[in-house]
Amino acid sequence: MSDSTIELKGSAFTLSVLHIQSNNVVAVAEALASKIAQAPQFFLMAPIVVNVDKLNGEVIDFALLKQQLESLKLVPVGISGANDAQKVAARAVGLACLSTAKEQHPQPQQKNNDGQQTQIRYERVEVPVEVEVPTYKPAQVLRQNLRSGQQIYARDTDLVVIGTVSNGAEVIADGNIHIYGSLRGRAIAGAQGNAEAKIFAQKIEAELVSINGTYWTSEQLTQCWKKSGCISLSGDSLAVSDLEV
Repeated sequence: MSDSTIELKGSAFTLSVLHIQSNNVVAVAEALASKIAQAPQFFLMAPIVVNVDKLNGEVIDFALLKQQLESLKLVPVGISGANDAQKVAARAVGLACLSTAKEQHPQPQQKNNDGQQTQIRYERVEVPVEVEVPTYKPAQVLRQNLRSGQQIYARDTDLVVIGTVSNGAEVIADGNIHIYGSLRGRAIAGAQGNAEAKIFAQKIEAELVSINGTYWTSEQLTQCWKKSGCISLSGDSLAVSDLEV
């Protein structure tokens, strides 16, 4: 007799990958904390994978690393880029060992003021630390198609894109996002904690949409796929409604 209680399937999810270049876990945690402080709600309870490829096989305290990530209110899922010894140590503390395909558009390594490589490279969003909130700031209007790898950030205002946001492109705004075209990449509204922000799109085919740190991937957008719609935050979840009255 078949068991209909559960169904096990493979699937794909969007995860953040933290690239570390030092086995000094405390220093890595301090650097990551400064990044998270720039947009705490966006990273709250975010699943994260740690890539240790740059350590070149060096020993790292995975138990302490897991503890530090959890203290920053992140959810450590596992590691990638590890050798056999590192995999054994990671599994011993409950971390999964993942294999990732090579990125089609690798990002350049960041450097500090001394020209040295930073200890981490966080693959998500670079948000300015200092925010000056004006009484009024006109929307940032962009009349062009955004290609894969391009990122636009509208600070302290709304973002209006008259064109298509292609797969691999990313649009970010502290306010609302309006896409007069197809939204195929990523759209992040309310980046600095604005729960009232909304995402409007003429045609929704997004890889990811996020408002105030709550996000949906393409799998949660089937109800509005290839349709126009308004995405907003309703309680602890996102909701989508038609643009037509």
